[in-house]
Amino acid sequence: MAVDAAGSRIGKSLTVKNDASLIIALLKWIRSITDDTNLTWAIEDGHGFARRLADGLLLAGHEVVWVPTRLTAAHRKLHAATGSKSDLVDATAAAHAAIASPALNRHRIDERVRELRVLIDYRSDIIKRATMAINQLKSHLHVWLDHTPGDLARNKPLAAVIALVNAARLGTHVHQVLTDMISEIAELNRRIHDLDATIKDLVGPLAPNLLDIVGISHTSAAVLIAEIGDITRFPNSAKLARYTGCAPIPVYSSDNERHRLHRGGNRRLNSVLYTAAIAQKRFHPNAQALLARHEPTKGGRGARRILQRHLVDIVHRAMTADQSTWQHHITRYQPAA
Repeated sequence: MAVDAAGSRIGKSLTVKNDASLIIALLKWIRSITDDTNLTWAIEDGHGFARRLADGLLLAGHEVVWVPTRLTAAHRKLHAATGSKSDLVDATAAAHAAIASPALNRHRIDERVRELRVLIDYRSDIIKRATMAINQLKSHLHVWLDHTPGDLARNKPLAAVIALVNAARLGTHVHQVLTDMISEIAELNRRIHDLDATIKDLVGPLAPNLLDIVGISHTSAAVLIAEIGDITRFPNSAKLARYTGCAPIPVYSSDNERHRLHRGGNRRLNSVLYTAAIAQKRFHPNAQALLARHEPTKGGRGARRILQRHLVDIVHRAMTADQSTWQHHITRYQPAA
């Protein structure tokens, strides 16, 4: 669906198959509607399946923005007569959201960031599988051997469990199951270790300033780069704080202004900042002084949230400094002269 700058529909809508001729079909359709060269394509946020479409449009010289699904849903309810859902309604809602929110994330092609995103997503999936396998093994060890092992993500406790199972008098099938589960956990731990080494090699040159922050590991830095991408899309740290859910939300009631916790935002980024705040609480003198200053009035949690918000400022400055030194090629939208 095409709309003009005022949000009014222009031309006919188009439904096209997502195949090799997708970009050609879209370009022929839009050229039949308008000869404007400065076009913006709004795509509902789906960096996986829609990325090929976004890449093709960007390489054809068009601007592409990602519209979060929550914005699409909000504009669908505002502009559709019944708030109903269809392809046509969704496309129009995405366009209206892009017009109403000019600061949306602009698509670009950055292979380094994409590599990190794949590695981080894969690592997260493996950790979930390893956690499930470890919990299952612990339950079996409790039932069959009345034993509660330590951290099975580490080699030494896992080796102790192997020795315990081999020495125990168990049935053939039970012994085989426990041995297979231990082997699975060992393999998943090895994959995580290898991924951590790969991520460390990739992140080191991209984030030297970010890695200097206490509490930001190579994995945390990779998550920040993969999730944020182009830090310049946040002109100041306040916008990044809102995006990460670290900015408190103002609440007004009976002329009394107060603030409450923001439970939205990017929760993966929020988790990284929370972990960094906990590490700084233990090891960073300036963070400890900040917490001590605010705890009497804000409480422990409130003081920690203030520290997280302060960390957003530091992260924003560090990522801005790091990105200014990047040497690899990044494909961005270049507006026509």
